[in-house]
Amino acid sequence: MMGPYRIGVDVGGTFTDVVCVGSDGATLLAKAATTPDDQSRGVLDGLGVLASMLHITVAEMLEVTERLVHGTTVATNALLERRTARIGMITTEGHRDVIEMREGLKPERYDLRLPVPAPLVPRRLRLPLRERIRPDGAVKTALDAASLDEAIATLKAEGVAGVAVCLLHSWRDPAHEQAAGAAVSAAMPGVYVTLSSDVLPQIKEFERFSTTVVNAAVGPIVAGYLARLETRLTEAGFHGPLFVILSHGGVAPVAEAARLAAGTALSGPAGGVAAGLALARAGLGDNLVTFDVGGTSTDVALIEGAEAALGRGRVVGGERIALESLDIVTLGAGGGSIAHVGAGGMMRVGPRSAGAVPGPACYGGGGVEPAVTDANLVLGYLDPDRFLGGARSLDRAAAEAAVDRLAARLGLDRLACAAGIHALANVAMADGIRVATVRRGVDPRGFTLLSFGGAAGLHASAVARDLGMGRVAVPLLAAGLSAWGMLQTDLRYEVSRSLVGAAGLPDEPAIRALFAELEAAARERMAQWMAGDPAIRRSADMRYGEQVFEVGVPLDAVDWDAEGLPAALAEAFHARHEALFTYALRGEEVVLVTARVAAVGRLPPLPAPLLPEVPPAAPVATRRAYVAGAMADLPVFAFTALAPGQPVAGPAIVESDTTTVLLLPGDVARLDARGWLEVVVG
Repeated sequence: MMGPYRIGVDVGGTFTDVVCVGSDGATLLAKAATTPDDQSRGVLDGLGVLASMLHITVAEMLEVTERLVHGTTVATNALLERRTARIGMITTEGHRDVIEMREGLKPERYDLRLPVPAPLVPRRLRLPLRERIRPDGAVKTALDAASLDEAIATLKAEGVAGVAVCLLHSWRDPAHEQAAGAAVSAAMPGVYVTLSSDVLPQIKEFERFSTTVVNAAVGPIVAGYLARLETRLTEAGFHGPLFVILSHGGVAPVAEAARLAAGTALSGPAGGVAAGLALARAGLGDNLVTFDVGGTSTDVALIEGAEAALGRGRVVGGERIALESLDIVTLGAGGGSIAHVGAGGMMRVGPRSAGAVPGPACYGGGGVEPAVTDANLVLGYLDPDRFLGGARSLDRAAAEAAVDRLAARLGLDRLACAAGIHALANVAMADGIRVATVRRGVDPRGFTLLSFGGAAGLHASAVARDLGMGRVAVPLLAAGLSAWGMLQTDLRYEVSRSLVGAAGLPDEPAIRALFAELEAAARERMAQWMAGDPAIRRSADMRYGEQVFEVGVPLDAVDWDAEGLPAALAEAFHARHEALFTYALRGEEVVLVTARVAAVGRLPPLPAPLLPEVPPAAPVATRRAYVAGAMADLPVFAFTALAPGQPVAGPAIVESDTTTVLLLPGDVARLDARGWLEVVVG
């Protein structure tokens, strides 16, 4: 490989993937075990593996690395495991219960035994502040210094690590929040302080308060982790820019990721969607379902018309995060998902996972319960001596013993039990895709299933069959595609502002002034990150006058140089509403609730060489594997030895050092010269 290098790092539940792309387009993938106690150690381990593959030292490699992009699950894990920082909250007097009352609805309204979600801030640390700003920005009650001093004294005595300042109507005028935040920072140096007017300056108190509280709860953890990572990288010899991919699919410098820590909650999965968008542009097709199966979970997203859907209001670990994010469906089904006996004596798979420690039983790390990977090994789909290209061997006997224990409880033989585990995992994955497509009014049968992640290739054909999808694509770099996708992203900074009080749409001068002000703010921040002119993306949250909830409307297709801007925005909303709900009410009043602008700083694209022409490859081996209800001898092809266009008919196995693809009877696969295995499902 020729330098300079660009390196992407994706921390998963089991493995940390490190992808390096050289200036000549050559790409390498290295894997190291994830270190849950401190992910930065696993990152450095992965860089060490990568350097050894390049036959140079880590310092020599990092010296010629021009940028490093990182996806992290630190915030996600903290929320899922409820291991967030100890924080306090300062809020307008009379409103400290907003985050506990939520929106007055239960997620499962008919479940009478549903426990009340525990807020991230206990009530005694949600401290009232005497102040009040009206929705029109007028000050009703001036900020009371005595109540602020009292709140700060309580927070100091409690030793909190973070403080969320959430005042009523601060989206209209942030002056009181800014004064309170400055006082907290001065009195409590080193404490992570975050303001709702910085995190989410828009209406709807619960969404704004909840997002800010999440930011305060994960901020100290994310900021501490990124600081350790930067220190380790600097000591190892890296002096280039370190970027972090955020939930909306764009990247940002470390300082921004630490400031907006809640925006990293979907950091890792966002890389996979970014990879899907890059492959769509490369010719794979405009309509894709991304199917990312890792060790702990499966992440599914929809790419339609070469665009990924964005949304707000994601719930992670039971907490609402209203920042813009990619619309990703995550389910607890992956290679490490544990099979067990559930209610009624029925077999269940997941959502509990063996994770990186101890891992599936076949990893030899002390796991004794059967995971999906154990079942796949028992069924003959994996070569125990060539896992990760031979860098690690799998313990078949341990996998068989784990499956046998479950089989005995269910009254099954070993093969039937392993096949059941595999089939249940497929069902769970297919159901996740239905959530991302059918429940959103999209027919998946016209889409290509983009299969990646270390475990996806073993399940993709069966899942596609279940959904009626006729085409599957498995990239050569499937096991590290999320890390590769992070290198395909651009810098992105978003600003927004809510409008309340005016009926209908503002007049044309007001619309232009609003978006011009937001654009100026976005350009100013982007200028601190990079030179050059960023691309500007405009959108708005809009609704009909009598509606309660808004619809996000992309406005990039609107001609901003033409007259009649209010009518153009109204028509864009009607068209979006019709696309989502099959009808539009063009005679009804349209209201613009929140205007949004994103500045996108384009980073240099990656080179993408075509695969070389090679003669058709013969099977390298045969393997006994379970297909169509019985064991059979299947031909095994080396992924990297296939000639572009060479057909491989199922049943067969195609494997590389980091991924394995199971072709079922009737499948026909061909390697595309641009780097993916295209499977026509039988």
